[in-house]
Amino acid sequence: MNDTGPDRTDHRRGEPPPPPGAERTERELRDALRALAGGVLPDPDAYRTARGEWLRRERRRRLVLAVLVAVVFTLATLIGLWVLNQAPSNPGVIFSGTGAGTADDPSLPRQRR
Repeated sequence: MNDTGPDRTDHRRGEPPPPPGAERTERELRDALRALAGGVLPDPDAYRTARGEWLRRERRRRLVLAVLVAVVFTLATLIGLWVLNQAPSNPGVIFSGTGAGTADDPSLPRQRR
């Protein structure tokens, strides 16, 4: 039976051995960081401050969006009015007013066969 399968390999084979006293240094460092983290106290108003900042940003975002929508709507309206104002004032051939059509008159002449 082969004992070198993927679950039997030694994962530390390629790593160099730890230096002497590494476990002690690691333990002391862990204790020092735990003591330092234990002395840190959160600000009692941290949540309220963060929520207030978030609400201000949200209000500002909505205000900017509303102003942008108003500007785009105003520009589209002004461009549309300008385009309509550029139309010729005299009516074209279609609206010349000559010849009153009736329901019996064909709009196009019929082809005779």
